[in-house]
Amino acid sequence: MNALTPEVSNQSLFFLIIFVIIPLTLSYFYQLGLGKNVLWSALRGTVQLFAIGYILTYLFDLPASVGIPLMVGIMIIIATFHARQKGKELPHILPVIFISLLFVEGSVLTMWLVFDMVQFRPSEVIPMSGMVIGNSMVAMGLALERMKSEFRDNNGRLLAALSLGAEPKQASHLIVQRTLHAALIPNVDRLKTIGLVQLPGMMTGLILGGVEPVMAIKYQLVISLSIFSSVSISAMFVTLAMYRYFFNKNKQLIEPVE
Repeated sequence: MNALTPEVSNQSLFFLIIFVIIPLTLSYFYQLGLGKNVLWSALRGTVQLFAIGYILTYLFDLPASVGIPLMVGIMIIIATFHARQKGKELPHILPVIFISLLFVEGSVLTMWLVFDMVQFRPSEVIPMSGMVIGNSMVAMGLALERMKSEFRDNNGRLLAALSLGAEPKQASHLIVQRTLHAALIPNVDRLKTIGLVQLPGMMTGLILGGVEPVMAIKYQLVISLSIFSSVSISAMFVTLAMYRYFFNKNKQLIEPVE
């Protein structure tokens, strides 16, 4: 199988602006107020991708023992601060997210290397780690948002349970359950339809790059199941660590966070 040879020219990239004009038009027509966000997101994403392209070119030339920890560390730090925005009102949220991401990435990377799924090379570890860290970040953000919403919506039920002698862990069991369900269900649905409704990005990229489809599928399975596991662990970790901060030391419910 031949690798994809045509190079995407700068002129061709310019016409991608059409894909930005469409949501801009919808935002204007329906008065959604998203025009500035759409433009800023498109511009920021473009600049970030080109920047990371040059950075990765440099990192791939470094020894693996330097390039991999450097880039993975930067990704974890950025993901930590981004996920923190979803629960910045909660105490100790920053170290909880950071430790969770560090544990997940360390565990997944160890599994990859021990069972010889990937080679300890920047060109393999960094892109795959980015997918694991990014998806874990999103899952934790979803979990934090859903948990805050559940505590606001179930304030009365929680107060009633506490007044009847329930411990905070017992009173908030259903909230923890709903939070984890909401955080995990998108990845469960995505895994159900993989290969049927969509050809995942990594698999598509490898096939376009000339890799045999069966080999591309093997790599896609490695990253898909790694993401599925890391998302589950991350959402569970942040939920179980943070729900207790909705109660004070006297086991009383704190006013819902707005």
